[in-house]
Parts: sequence; structure tokens; C-alpha cells
Amino acid sequence: MDCEIYLVGLNHRTAGVDVRERFALASHCDAEHWALPCRGALSEAMILSTCNRVEMLAVGSEDVSAQMLDCWAKARGACSDDLRPYVYIHKDLEAVRHLFSVASSLDSMVLGEPQILGQLKNAYRKAAENHTTGVILNRLLHKAFSVAKRVRTETAVASSAVSISYAAVELAKRIFGEMHSHRAMLIGAGEMAELAATHLLQAGIKELLVANRTLARGQELAAQFKGRAIPFDALAEHLPMVDIVITSTGSIEPIIRARDIRTVLRARKNSPMFFIDIAVPRDIDPDVNALDNVYLYDIDDLREVVEENLASRRDEAAKAAHIVKEEVEAFAHWWSGLNVQPTIVDLIQRGENLARAELERTLKRLGPLDDHGREALEAMVLALVRKLNHAPIMFLKGDALAHEQGASRISLIRRIFDLEPHTCSRNRGES
Repeated sequence: MDCEIYLVGLNHRTAGVDVRERFALASHCDAEHWALPCRGALSEAMILSTCNRVEMLAVGSEDVSAQMLDCWAKARGACSDDLRPYVYIHKDLEAVRHLFSVASSLDSMVLGEPQILGQLKNAYRKAAENHTTGVILNRLLHKAFSVAKRVRTETAVASSAVSISYAAVELAKRIFGEMHSHRAMLIGAGEMAELAATHLLQAGIKELLVANRTLARGQELAAQFKGRAIPFDALAEHLPMVDIVITSTGSIEPIIRARDIRTVLRARKNSPMFFIDIAVPRDIDPDVNALDNVYLYDIDDLREVVEENLASRRDEAAKAAHIVKEEVEAFAHWWSGLNVQPTIVDLIQRGENLARAELERTLKRLGPLDDHGREALEAMVLALVRKLNHAPIMFLKGDALAHEQGASRISLIRRIFDLEPHTCSRNRGES
């Protein structure tokens, strides 16, 4: 019986955050709490659990999807009926295609985000440590990693900024180039402004100043970003020191006006400044953008950049999908060969055993023969066996990409030639 691949999961498209939290398996991926034991028809297994998806990948000699659902639900103190409305089930090449898409970040909430590949590698490492992977999953996961690498190398699916905060920092880098010689100021404690500050630090910003109406909160943020807190009413005297200003306050009136920035620019000798206004209502008077050497982007401007970049990523995603399709076919070829090989070995062995048995009976009737004559007869009968086996072997190898058709051909040949059924390999650690 052929080995089959099953993937059972839920993600941000099929389940809300409350359901994803309820059925998360991050704490069930170690040896002590492993949620998907390999027993019965299930021979290999892996669990991926992140904030946006939970997926079980398994290999079995029969349909193990119900067993996977039961194990998953039981691990979370529920029944499979509670879980079933939210899950998708993929089998064989559809499971392979889904896994390759996940690894390549084509199935992520943010198309092209890089985190999922690291999470998938970590999930595979835990499964390998728990000795629940074997020939098929080892090969499948290593292939998934290489597919993700190929997608990132051959497409630009992850090259454009697709979050407001990241887009803001990418725009700043276009204006100033390297960040290591520039200073930035964070005004307010908005979430997106904090994320932008995080990206600035990752880009190597020289120094970050933090100004907040509540000084204690400003000091807390400054410590978080390894920056320096300043009093809110000291903004004007510190603005000439910074090249990038990120604002996200709850003020109903602008806190920075054009007349203030004219004074700042004179103090800076008209050195360029970049303002990122993520507040609604806006913190910065739009007239500021009319000043020379000033670049002002509000949240609508940044959303336009993000939408343009998302459109670009979608175009690249089509190229990535073609790569995934090619790699699924390549895996299918290997997988079909893996299933076919035991039957080919059994077929050849059966033919040779029959040939040698008949040769021995014939030699007894012929009487004494020298070694040369005996070897000639043995070579002849084995050659005849190879010729007779050639057609059924070619039949087995034909159309290797169609796994289900390959399975029916294996079954047919084994019945015709009365071969014992073979089962999934349970060898561990092979790839």
C-alpha cells in the first residue's frame, strides 16, 4: 500500500485569533507533550504552530486525517467536532504544494514576510529531535527550504515594504542612504511609530530621541529603543539635532507647524529633514511639506506606497507560484519513484528466483555440465527475465508525476505477479 501525505491545518483565513489561540500547539511540540504520536497507519509527523497558523503534516499508509484531528483536539482538551469547521485538509501533491507555498511565504498574512521560513525550520528541528520524521518528511522539508530559497533568489516577492512602519523607514533610507550617521526623534507612543522606531534601529540609526507628554512613559520607551528621553516641552530646542522625526500623538491640533520648522532649518543650515506623521488627526501642519529640503509623509502617503508595493509583490508572487509548481512536480517524480522501487525490486527478485529454480531442475535433467556451460545457461535465463520484466517496469515508471495513477499501477502489477503488499518505510533519520 502506498504512503500518503496529509496536511491538516487552520490559518488566519479560516479561523479568528480566538480559535487560533484555543487550538495552538506551540507547547505540544516537544517529546513530553508531542500531540501527534506515530502509531498504527501514521508513520511520520510534524507540527507547525505560529500565531497565524497551526498545521499538522503526516505520512500514513491509509487515510490518517481523522486520527490527526482527534489527536489535535484531544491535546487542547476539545473534540474533533469543535475543530473541524475551521480546518482544511490537503492530501498528497496538494499537501506538498501547500507546504511549499507556506515556506515561500505565499500563504502568509503579509505576502513575502520572512518569519515563516524560520518558524518552519524550527518546527522541523523539533520533529526530528522527537524522531517523528522519516524518509518522506525529511526529503519534503529539505525540498521546502530549497524552494523558499529559490523563490527569494529568483523573484522580488519579499523586496518591497508592505507595512506602514517599514515603508516609512525605507523612504527615509532613500533620502539619507545609510542610517548610521543620522539621528531620529520619536514623538508620542503610537504603535506604528514604535514599529517605525524598531525598523530604524535595525537599519542602524545613530541615536534615537523620545519625547512624550508623560516623561516616565518617554523614559520607558527610550529604554526600550536604547535611546534618550527628552521633555515634551523641549521639542523645539532638540529638533535641529535630528534628521528624521516620527510623530504619533493623540493631539487634536498640529504640534509642529511650518514657522517652527523654518527656524529649525536655519539652525541646521538647510540640511534635509524627513517627517513621518502617522497620527490621525495629523501632528504636523501639511504646509511643512512646502518648505525646501523637507520631506513630509502622512499615513495616507505611506498607505499608497504600501499598496504599490503590494501590487508589485503580487506580480512577483505569480512567478513564485510557477517555481512552486515546478518543484512540486520534481518532488512528485522522486516520491513516485520511492513508491515504485519496492515493487520493481520484488518483481525482479521474483523473476530471478523462478528462473534459478527452473534452471536447477533443467540442469538435473541435462546431466553434468562444465562451469562455462552452466554460466552460459544462467546468463541466458536471467537475460530472459530482464527482458520479460522490462515492459511491466516501464509501465510502473510511466507517468510518474501522477501519484494516484502511479498507485493504481503498483497495485495492478502486484496483483498480476502475485507480489506481497509493501508498506510505508518507518526508517528514521533518512533523507
